[in-house]
Formats: sequence, C-alpha cells, structure tokens
Amino acid sequence: MVILVMGTTGAGKTTVAKLLSARLDWIFLDADDFHPAANIEKMQHGIALTDADRIPWLDSIHAKLLQLVATGNDVVLACSALKQSYRDRLSPDLDMRIVYLRGSYEVMRQHIANRHGHFAGEAILAGQFADLEEPQNALVLDVGRAPGELVSDVVVQLDLA
Repeated sequence: MVILVMGTTGAGKTTVAKLLSARLDWIFLDADDFHPAANIEKMQHGIALTDADRIPWLDSIHAKLLQLVATGNDVVLACSALKQSYRDRLSPDLDMRIVYLRGSYEVMRQHIANRHGHFAGEAILAGQFADLEEPQNALVLDVGRAPGELVSDVVVQLDLA
C-alpha cells in the first residue's frame, strides 16, 4: 500500500509523512528528492513549475513506488500532488490512499515563514493554491492540528493499527 500525504507547500507533508512512516515502520519517500536541479532552481526563484516540468518528476516517483511495492514494501509518500492529473499519474497499478492536509493560505504562509532551509518559499504559494484541485476520495485533515494528532487520525481512520 502507498499512502500519499499531499497539500500545498507549508502544509507539513514531510513532517506528517515521516512521523507516519516511523509509526507504521513503512518506507518514507519525499517527492522533493526526485526533482531535477532545474525544477529546484525554478522554485528557489519563485517560478512556478509547469506540467511539462512535473511529468518526468511524477513518472520517476511512480516508477520508484512500483519498484518498492513489487518487493513487498509499504510506502508513505510526501508529495504536493496538487492536481487530479498528478495523482492519476502517481497511482496506476498501486493501492494508494490519499491524506490531504488542508489549511488556509494564511496558515500555510505562517508555516513557511517559520521553517528554514527549504527551497520552496512563499513565492510559489499563490500559484499552488491556484493549481490546487482538492481530492474527492481522501482523508482530509486540518493542518492547524499537531502533527502527532494527524498521524493518529490517519492510523485510526485508514484502519492501519
């Protein structure tokens, strides 16, 4: 199984996904680790990625997920996956559950202001909210809650205990 923890920048995807993977003893993947240097350079300069930028990135993540699942592993993936087409590209041939970390623009902006060392800053947040297509079949959680509480909700609501 793959659990996709998704949302805009500042949602806490990586924090929640890491905690969840540790609790379940599953493999953790951060989609940011799959970005080519050109994508990172764009984001560092506040330039929104295009769908053309994202397709090879999404395909490489999907290939890794298929490889891990084929060898009997369960995975927690932290990935923005803002559009349905991106989620569709990530999910073929996988048992994927979606956890959507939802919050207001202001809450996300505050989260970004309080973090350090991440290449995606507030400059891309408006574009991400414009691109966001909220998932229809997802566990939706409020990012205003503590990460540990969110992880507990995922475990209970997805019946992973």
